[in-house]
Amino acid sequence: MDGGIRILTGKNFLVIGGSRGIGRATVKKLAEQGANVTFTYKDNEAAAKELCGHAGKGSGKIECIQADAADSSTTSQVLETVRKDIAKLDGLVVNAGINRDSNLVTMDEDSWNEVISTNLTGTFHYLKSASNKFIRQGSGSIVCVSSITGLVGMPGIANYAASKAGQIALVRSLALEIARFNIRVNAVAPGFINTDMYQDLSEKFRQSTERHIPLGRAGDPEEVANVICFLLSDQASYITGSVITVDGGFAHKYYK
Repeated sequence: MDGGIRILTGKNFLVIGGSRGIGRATVKKLAEQGANVTFTYKDNEAAAKELCGHAGKGSGKIECIQADAADSSTTSQVLETVRKDIAKLDGLVVNAGINRDSNLVTMDEDSWNEVISTNLTGTFHYLKSASNKFIRQGSGSIVCVSSITGLVGMPGIANYAASKAGQIALVRSLALEIARFNIRVNAVAPGFINTDMYQDLSEKFRQSTERHIPLGRAGDPEEVANVICFLLSDQASYITGSVITVDGGFAHKYYK
C-alpha cells in the first residue's frame, strides 16, 4: 500500500490494543493513510503517549484510552468516549491479546481462563457493542486480528489457539448476521511476526521456525498492518467473512 496515497483520509477508526506490535503498526499506518485513530492500551502509558505523538504533518490524529480488553464493563465506555469525539466511527480493529503458554496436560485453569477472557470474551464484547453502533448508522467495517494457530493449532499454546479459533468463528458468524446492514467483518491470521512476543522466544526456536517458513523469515508488523488497512478501506468493499493469512506461506505449506 503506497504511503503517498491516503485512501483513508478523514475516516475514524478505533483500535483495541494499539500500543505495541501489530496494533502499534496499524495505528501508525492508519494515521499515515489520513485516518483519525483512537486506540486502547492496558498499562504501558509511556508507549501509548509516545505513539500519540507520532502523527505528523498531513497525517490523521492519534489519541489513546486506557482500558483492559478483559474488563467488559469498559467496552461501552470506550465506544461512548469515541462517539463523543467524532460524528461517525468507520471501523474497528480488535487486536488485544495475551498468551500464557503451557502444554494442555499441565495447564492450570487460571492460564486457560485469563487467555480466553482477554482474547475471546473481550473480542465478543467489542464486536457486539460496535455492531450495534454500526447497525444504527448503516455502515462500518470490523477487522479482528486472529492467528494461524486458530486455523491449524500448535503445541504448547492450546489456550491461545482455542481463543484465536473462537475469534475466527465469531467473525464468520457475525459477518453473515450483519452484512445486510452494509457492515463488513473480516479477520487477519498472522503467522510468526517480529513482535515482542516473538522476540521472547528462544533464538534457537526462532531460527528453526524461520527455516520452515517458505519466505524464509518472520514477518514485520507493518506487513500485517497493510492488510488490515486494506480490509478497512473501500477497496475491500466486497470482502466480508474472510480470513486472510499473513504468514509467509507457513500454514499453506504444512496444513491443507
